[in-house]
Amino acid sequence: MLERTREGSAHSAGFNENPPRGEHRTLAEKAFTSLHQMILAGELKPGARLPIDDLAEMLGMSAMPVREAVRRLGAMGLVENVPHKGARLTELSVEDLSEVYTARLILEPLTIYETVKVLTEEHAANARIALDAMSEHPVGSAEQWSAHSDFHLGLYRAQGSSWLVRLIQPLWDSSERYRLSAAVPRTVGARREEHEKLLQACLQHDPAYAAFELYNHLASTANATCREMGGEDPFVLLEGGVWVSPVKHAGPPVVRRRQGTMGHPKVRG
Repeated sequence: MLERTREGSAHSAGFNENPPRGEHRTLAEKAFTSLHQMILAGELKPGARLPIDDLAEMLGMSAMPVREAVRRLGAMGLVENVPHKGARLTELSVEDLSEVYTARLILEPLTIYETVKVLTEEHAANARIALDAMSEHPVGSAEQWSAHSDFHLGLYRAQGSSWLVRLIQPLWDSSERYRLSAAVPRTVGARREEHEKLLQACLQHDPAYAAFELYNHLASTANATCREMGGEDPFVLLEGGVWVSPVKHAGPPVVRRRQGTMGHPKVRG
């Protein structure tokens, strides 16, 4: 039996049980989106079993697209397969929280560091709109956290590397689950100030300071969440106002062609 934290039918309507040939991918996408939203919204309990047949019945579709959706969720770290028991939602723990934020503290300051180098007025204006929206909605509401995602991920996408955002997205999703389970007592004013400092550093085109502010913002959030879960602070905040990038670029990659390679370039950089 599928365990849910609250009743809801919004995710279970509108699917064709026997789709025409070629629509499997569309149904798999629909199944993934519905389950992904339910997990992040806390409608499915951590550790809950995810029987494919039950999920298929709930979503009103066959088992095949649901099975594919669950595999994708597993690749994102939101679902795990237990031998002889099937799929279940991953548990929340202080240890996992620390691992998630360790990865975020490596990737996200580097990403904002690269963003600031290429930030445009349009990127900055979109970040300001998202930041203002965060203050307009109640703390913890879906609208506030949607604006929060728009603020951070919008800035991250501005740097142009799709790989960095692909790596950050599943970590972000896992963090959202912890945010829902541990109501961290942080005021709107404090959150606004942290995000405002980050945006100002971006507007000043100071990549090292922007990365510094983001690092401490993430570390503070992780520490507060860990305390709410009964753990101790896992991270030490930076001092000095500067974050140093671990990546040193020598310049753009140089493409050299060798004879006899059938036109395939060899990249050096």
